[in-house]
Amino acid sequence: MRGMKRRSVRLEWVTGLAVALGLAVPPMARAAQSVATETNLNVGTSNRGGQTFASVSINVTDEYGLPATGAVDIKDGDRTLAEVALSATGRASTTVRLPGGSHALRAIYAGDETRLASSSEISQVTAEASATPNFQVNLTPISPSSFPMVLAEGASGTAEVTIVPQNNASLTSPMFVTLSCSGLPNQASCTFSPESVEILSTTPASCPSGSPAASCPPISSMLLQTQGPGTVGKATPRQKANSIAWAFLLPGAFGLGGLAWGVRRRRWLSRLALVAMIGVVTTMTATACSPLYRYYQHGPGNNPATPAGTYNITVTAQSSNGVTAITNSTTMVLTVQ
Repeated sequence: MRGMKRRSVRLEWVTGLAVALGLAVPPMARAAQSVATETNLNVGTSNRGGQTFASVSINVTDEYGLPATGAVDIKDGDRTLAEVALSATGRASTTVRLPGGSHALRAIYAGDETRLASSSEISQVTAEASATPNFQVNLTPISPSSFPMVLAEGASGTAEVTIVPQNNASLTSPMFVTLSCSGLPNQASCTFSPESVEILSTTPASCPSGSPAASCPPISSMLLQTQGPGTVGKATPRQKANSIAWAFLLPGAFGLGGLAWGVRRRRWLSRLALVAMIGVVTTMTATACSPLYRYYQHGPGNNPATPAGTYNITVTAQSSNGVTAITNSTTMVLTVQ
């Protein structure tokens, strides 16, 4: 403990001396302190098909001008529109759809092991109003209880996907919305329960605390499953089946051999018996060397685990009236350790 304190004091002294002399702070000294960050947000809007889309780009650097790592939330007031992971250069970008009206967009950096969280200045944006029925996609973490979702190899996580209707009072028939996800790493999967939700003309757009499900926007549960390294096992049912097969094959082979030796005067029958015996032996040999034989005797090989890393997962909701399709999406960050 005394040694750790001495090291901490030495690092603080080195850091202070470097700052006083206008020199770069040593990497070891940086790692020992909480470094302030700056988050910048740029927003550009475009109107397509009566809808307004905001293209956002984020840049996060620390007080030494180095790029930050981790995740950034794009918020409209208190509501999270999307979450994206920063690249190695401390940048990220995404596109979100905005309902009609005024919006106050900002980017909030969550921080990492050595860097503090920070927030960008608010960007005021006005979106074009539309009377066409539509919806928005919101994500709420359940387990783990916060984003970004951090999972170990082989672990799973859940989140709620809420489909918030917009202008649905003009619907003359139900709007069915199907959910899917993309951007998953290898050996990972996502499932939705239910996979499709329904929006009616009477479906509410908000959910007061304590309200029953019928008085809330439709919700689907999303399960993200990663894969851990597999183990080698044996398939005992097939082994029993092989034992039974050998019980039939071996007596047959000996019988054919005896028949071949017993009919010495009839050469053609002897040759036929020898050919049959060779065929039986060849079949048994091929069976023992075949991939299926190896699989059933020794079990499957080790399954690869989900690669560790940080991934941008896109959750997409799509609905169609048979003529045009409505597609909206949001993003979240998955970190596999």
